[in-house]
Amino acid sequence: MLLDVTIWLPIFVALLLFVVPESVRIIKASVALLVAIIVQAYAFLIYFSTPMKIQYSVMDIVTFHVAQTSDFSELFRVDALAGLIILFISFFSLMIIIYSLVYIKKIEKHYNYFAFLLLTLGASNGAVLSDNLILLLCFWGFLALTLFKLIPGDDEESAAAANKSLIIIGGSDVIMLFGIAIVWKLTGSLSMSGQSIMTDQWLAIVAFLALLTGSFTKAGAFPFHTWIPDFTKNAPASSSAYLPASLDKLLGIYFMARLCNEVFVLNQWLVLAILTIGVTTIIIGVMMALVQHDYKKLLGYHAVSQVGYMVTGLGLGTALGIIGGLFHMINNALYKSGLFLVAGSVKEQTGEDKIEKLGGLSGTMPVTFISALVFALAISGVPPFNGFASKWIIYQAIIDFGKEPGIANNLWMVWLGLAVIGSALTLASFIKFISGIFLGRLHSRAHAIKETSSVMLAPMLIMGVLCIGFGIFATNYVVPYLFTPIMGEIGYIGSWSSGTISLLIIASIILGFLIYALGTVRNFRREDSFIGGEKMQDSNRFEVTGFYNTISKSKPMSGFYHKAEHKWFDVYDLSRRGVLELTHGLKKMHTGILQTYVVWLILGLILMLVFLLIM
Repeated sequence: MLLDVTIWLPIFVALLLFVVPESVRIIKASVALLVAIIVQAYAFLIYFSTPMKIQYSVMDIVTFHVAQTSDFSELFRVDALAGLIILFISFFSLMIIIYSLVYIKKIEKHYNYFAFLLLTLGASNGAVLSDNLILLLCFWGFLALTLFKLIPGDDEESAAAANKSLIIIGGSDVIMLFGIAIVWKLTGSLSMSGQSIMTDQWLAIVAFLALLTGSFTKAGAFPFHTWIPDFTKNAPASSSAYLPASLDKLLGIYFMARLCNEVFVLNQWLVLAILTIGVTTIIIGVMMALVQHDYKKLLGYHAVSQVGYMVTGLGLGTALGIIGGLFHMINNALYKSGLFLVAGSVKEQTGEDKIEKLGGLSGTMPVTFISALVFALAISGVPPFNGFASKWIIYQAIIDFGKEPGIANNLWMVWLGLAVIGSALTLASFIKFISGIFLGRLHSRAHAIKETSSVMLAPMLIMGVLCIGFGIFATNYVVPYLFTPIMGEIGYIGSWSSGTISLLIIASIILGFLIYALGTVRNFRREDSFIGGEKMQDSNRFEVTGFYNTISKSKPMSGFYHKAEHKWFDVYDLSRRGVLELTHGLKKMHTGILQTYVVWLILGLILMLVFLLIM
């Protein structure tokens, strides 16, 4: 029953919603909201149920009782990790649907939006609960379609972003299928549970890398990250908050946790490779975010950068590192989804997506500003917010990791240094985000802007409260109750009491406000600058993005940004150019001369014979 509600109910209702006309979108939205509430309730039941494997469900009918065969006898499984992911998948689905009740009205061409949200919910739950690799891949691949359909594609740039996302994720699914085939060859099983494949032979390493490619692509780790900034720039903010910001992170990192700690036993070279990719993702993502002018694309690159912390934590392979990586996965989904919802509210009220065209919105959109400030401080790792709590655990795990012998262990200072630098650069980037959008002077043409709908504010406020609560109560409640059941009891190498530190920080903030109030008792009059009777404030505005432009033009960084601008790090663009070059070369071979075709035919036959002889 639990399985039927969490997986098949949203899928079945979504299929029914496809036949409901868009003229009654409010009915479709209401039905989607009701289903999301029901799934959330059952997600709580799953989370608090005992670990179990599920053999009988609606899937028996769909697969014509193939579940009775030896390898497919147990298709689904619920344990502490799966229960946690299901709980938050359902939570983010509910939050996004509430937000979309008002927000999606602005997008007239986005047909069947709520149906695709429910399909995504059902398929995501199916992927997490699947214990069989083939079944997981079926749900996993289906999510590529819903991702594609959650971008309206009503202009050339939007359609190109949708195609790019579909092709990159679809390509990684093919690579995953190759890895699954190798796992079957090595073990004779497609189940993830009960596997401990040693990576001491090249075939096992290839299988691991193939499956890890799917995980990295879904989560958005380097070098398979380039679809995320394009998606977030062109998709509705609600779609960006739902997939790249939350569900794709949950699914990708969940699958990585399964691969690294259950299916495979990693050798030291693979650990070194994963940690290298992790810190590279942190730095490249944040460096690209620093120079963005489009605030949604800035958030997209930060969605990439934060994945690096999760990959680094899980790559360490220690209990402390895994808990830190999983905790950061949940935290990131909270504040990153919240930031995209903030971006959607700003876009809805202003119609602008460039930071330099905004400013001063803290006075006209105060609740949105406070929410954005909480999320920005959280993602920057400022205590006592949740982002600091999970990063602090990862930092401790890296130091503890360095106590053991090994190639990757000896480089612990590199991993720690780059992770801390990434956090500092994140703070610098969000100073631009907050000051450019909400602080400074309000444009003269923007005085009619008002706060967004209370329906859209509700999810932001809920996520903001969780960002604060998960930080303040991290040590005594959040980690012990959410993550200890997954990895068991852990010991910290440093002292950190989140509750005590939070009280000290709150006291210092109150003291700061008191000092500020004492120094500003007198009232001051504010007037516009008088220059020959002309209003000069708007023309004399200082654009916060101007300072950050100096970073891209500095000598050490100009080469990096030049290469990034020309798509040197874009796997999709490099592959596209390679295919075009190959096609161009093949065209040159087709000269229309018969003798040339005869030569190619003979050479082909010779190569076939040589291949057969070798085999």
